[in-house]
Amino acid sequence: MKITIALRPALLALALLVPLGAAAQETDPETGLVKAEGWQVVKANCTVCHSAKLVTQNSGSRNHWQYLIRWMQDTQGLWQFRPEMEATILDYLAEHYGPKAGARRAPLPPDQLPPNPYKQADSSG
Repeated sequence: MKITIALRPALLALALLVPLGAAAQETDPETGLVKAEGWQVVKANCTVCHSAKLVTQNSGSRNHWQYLIRWMQDTQGLWQFRPEMEATILDYLAEHYGPKAGARRAPLPPDQLPPNPYKQADSSG
């Protein structure tokens, strides 16, 4: 009985760390893509040329994903999509691989940075 009581605060703390819905998101075992509306269209079109990890390890706004699609079309030979197919892809990517809040650590304060080896020496002294 003591073990159960002792675990409750730890389980509550752990539950607070997991984003809502994260545990409920099923992923495709082959690609790692979140199984949600549009995932099969993304799988069929994006993994023809590159690994799905290129998608799952990145994030961005809808505009960012659209920029990447245009770049691939302009420079990598990606075909043009029908407008409704492109909208499905962008909706999916923006929803499931959108910008991550707080994904980067805050910059270090100047007093915690190492000396800059490229800083010009003060010659006024």
